[in-house]
Amino acid sequence: MDKDKNTALRDPGAWNPYVAGALSGLVSVFSVWIAGKYLGASTSFVRTAGLIEELFSAERVAQMDYFIKTVPRIEWQWMFVFGILLGSLLAALTSGSFRWQPLPDMWQARFGPRSGARRALYAFGGGTVAMFGARLAGG
Repeated sequence: MDKDKNTALRDPGAWNPYVAGALSGLVSVFSVWIAGKYLGASTSFVRTAGLIEELFSAERVAQMDYFIKTVPRIEWQWMFVFGILLGSLLAALTSGSFRWQPLPDMWQARFGPRSGARRALYAFGGGTVAMFGARLAGG
């Protein structure tokens, strides 16, 4: 892509990525320093799955070794993930960049408007690999 096309794809109301990254880094440092907790999210997804499964078979969840060790409940990490959702929504609203659209402009410019299924497949595959790696590492 040429420079003009990259500039055209950039949202003028978006937050500066360097500032956003620096603020995220500070949140991570202060989380460890003040609360003694490392930022993470993978356990909250597993706990959410356990909470959902409890709706259908609480006895089964109560007998699973994993859920005996990692009780399915809403706790700080689950609220952290919720905070990511809420914070990103507020950031998009305050920057004026929030809008509903099936495919981002950048994706459409590179791959065309009819590549939604491909994007969904890539996103699901990438998320699966990332979650597997995080769980494998004990995160």
